[in-house]
Amino acid sequence: MKIATFNVNNVNRRLPNLLAWLKRTKPDIVCLQELKAADEAFPEETLRRAGYPAVWQGQKTWNGVAILGRKAAPVLIRKGLPGDRSDTQSRYIEAAVKGIVVGCLYAPNGNPQPGPKFDYKLDWLRRLHRQAKSLLKSGAPVVLAGDYNVVPTDFDIYSLRSWKNDALVQPAPRLAFRKLLAQGWTDSLRALHPDAPMYTFWDYMRHRWERDAGLRLDHLLVSPDLAPRLKRGGVDRDERGRQSPSDHAPSWIELKK
Repeated sequence: MKIATFNVNNVNRRLPNLLAWLKRTKPDIVCLQELKAADEAFPEETLRRAGYPAVWQGQKTWNGVAILGRKAAPVLIRKGLPGDRSDTQSRYIEAAVKGIVVGCLYAPNGNPQPGPKFDYKLDWLRRLHRQAKSLLKSGAPVVLAGDYNVVPTDFDIYSLRSWKNDALVQPAPRLAFRKLLAQGWTDSLRALHPDAPMYTFWDYMRHRWERDAGLRLDHLLVSPDLAPRLKRGGVDRDERGRQSPSDHAPSWIELKK
């Protein structure tokens, strides 16, 4: 089973790229982030015709998350993280697909920091921590996949020189990520590739793609019962080099049966 996550950075603008990638790579489960489309503007029918029924939570202009299942309709469990009824940002969706519970997430960026946006980021990560703990207690096989907007360590970024004040690399979000792993989750790409940076994001500015000045922001965390089933994983870097690309590339893992 192949599970992928892709911050598509505007699902309608990148739809040709997305459809071509789905046709080439045929993932079984896909988590999409940063849809930048209201619910009614999500290309449900086009994706269904391509063999990928979906559940989604859209938001006009910003945010938005979706889960796609290859020839299998995801069964929606929840939209949004519990713990803050005032939070209207579309950043989390959870569904059952092909026997696995999938949480698709788009964590807040948090810039500028310090400030309200950074505080929101930390509070959101605390709520994610509580939901992740609840999912582990359920006993179901779970994958938490998406754009965490956290660079876990210095090894996961080409250089800190231009980023040292950025919310992505601050101690508090990094600690929140480590606390997630301490619950028992496995950072699958790092487990499979302990000695490779595995960048998933290259900013549009300053020729960072051309210089391979990347960051690892997109993670697939798997529950303890799935960790022994990890077979392969990678980043489809070529997608970042195509015409009109997202600034992220898809990340994926394969699980043994």
